[in-house]
Amino acid sequence: MILMNDFQREPPELRNAMLTAAQRVIESGWYVLGTEVATFEERWAAVCGVGYGVGVGNGMDAIEIALRAMDIGPGDEVITTPMTAFASVLGILRSGATPVLADIEPNTALLSQDSAARCISTKTKAVLLVHLYGQVRAMASWQEFCTTKGISLIEDCAQAHLATWQGKVAGSFGVAGAYSFYPTKNLGAPGDAGMLVTNNLAISERAGRIRNYGQSVRYHHPELGMNSRLDEIQAAMLTTRMKWLPEFTERRREIAQAYREGINSPLVTQLAPPEEPSAHAYHLYVVSCPLRDDLQTHLKEHQVQALIHYPIPVQAQAPCMHIKRDPLGLTISEAHAAQCLSLPCHPQMSDEDVKKVINAVNGFNSIL
Repeated sequence: MILMNDFQREPPELRNAMLTAAQRVIESGWYVLGTEVATFEERWAAVCGVGYGVGVGNGMDAIEIALRAMDIGPGDEVITTPMTAFASVLGILRSGATPVLADIEPNTALLSQDSAARCISTKTKAVLLVHLYGQVRAMASWQEFCTTKGISLIEDCAQAHLATWQGKVAGSFGVAGAYSFYPTKNLGAPGDAGMLVTNNLAISERAGRIRNYGQSVRYHHPELGMNSRLDEIQAAMLTTRMKWLPEFTERRREIAQAYREGINSPLVTQLAPPEEPSAHAYHLYVVSCPLRDDLQTHLKEHQVQALIHYPIPVQAQAPCMHIKRDPLGLTISEAHAAQCLSLPCHPQMSDEDVKKVINAVNGFNSIL
């Protein structure tokens, strides 16, 4: 079976390096907010081209903490997409702010700027722009949109590690960026982990307090915070895995290019290519098919695992059915959710694996 992710096929050198990193932490006797976290914060912020990184427990917490550090909360609205992991919207809700859902573009599945404009109100304080599937697109336009409207741009970079648009990396375009390092991410830890990145010193300092009970110095709590600290052992592992990330990202792009050129089924639609090759990190390679469930079953029969990201848009989730949204509706996101399917695109895939996936997708025509 060709899996969506196959950690057991990672290089033995990487596994050994991770074990060495874990041993280093254990022997240090320091497990929370130590030098490993500080090192990873500094190095990942540098990769993103920003001044500061604040390691937190997970990507959702990074969104919540970013909003709280920017004084966005009760009474404020944040526009975002319904085509995302539920954590994006949950991070907004946990900050006390109100999410407002705008529709997506049909050819990219990214947030529609026209729909976002219809969602603007006097309460709007920010747009949470999700770099869905790993693609960064039209960032100058989004920066101008937010500047013109007098609101902040916050980036959800959970799927966009090393995605670069016109020389800038995801997370460096807005006031703050939120990263997840969940195991399946392009840069993943062997557990939960996240980071807020920013060029704003005040935001980074406040985020650093919020993640640690609101503590400024030991036993002094000038505000109410939370417990969302990146562990030393996860930070050490991530610093180690960073060394493989450029190579792994390039392999994802090679696989995606092979899919783009090789898939020719008239029943399968591919999303628009990125504006430049580096602008997509291909956390996921997503296609659409009106017979999506049949295609998924067909692929499984041909030993290809394919998953759906995401089958239920946010507005259809039970706690969110009454969330504010584009007054013209969210029909494009609903249509995309009904037809989208993610193909394996991980860096451990061989060329033969890629050919098998392409042949299996193209072979779907013959069964109808």
